[in-house]
Amino acid sequence: MMEVIPKQFWEGVEQFNSGQFYACHDTLEALWMEASEPDKTFYQGVLQIAVGLYHFGNQNWRGAAILLGEGNNRLRRYPEVYSGIDVDELLDKSLTVLKTIQMAKPEELALLKLGEDENLPLPKIVRSA
Repeated sequence: MMEVIPKQFWEGVEQFNSGQFYACHDTLEALWMEASEPDKTFYQGVLQIAVGLYHFGNQNWRGAAILLGEGNNRLRRYPEVYSGIDVDELLDKSLTVLKTIQMAKPEELALLKLGEDENLPLPKIVRSA
């Protein structure tokens, strides 16, 4: 676990949690490019989930499923809490979105409203207590 969490990471978290997924990607990509492991893969997992949610908002279901899957696969390698983030919470909510996309019929996909249905909550990055 990193000792000093960069300010840009928390900016990316704020962008993510306010639904600014493309901006979050840009912020975390800059960190990801310069980071070393294990932080590098962690940043990449979070930014892939952000891009997956961005694709979801644009009804790019294939892109959303691919990026959500890749991001979740990367974050699964981390403990329950990493860098002050509740990883399990993020994984739980983003996997719900992924499974919903995978199981929905094509005609149902356009009706999905992320965060407006209790069965499809908007994933958030939650700080661990």
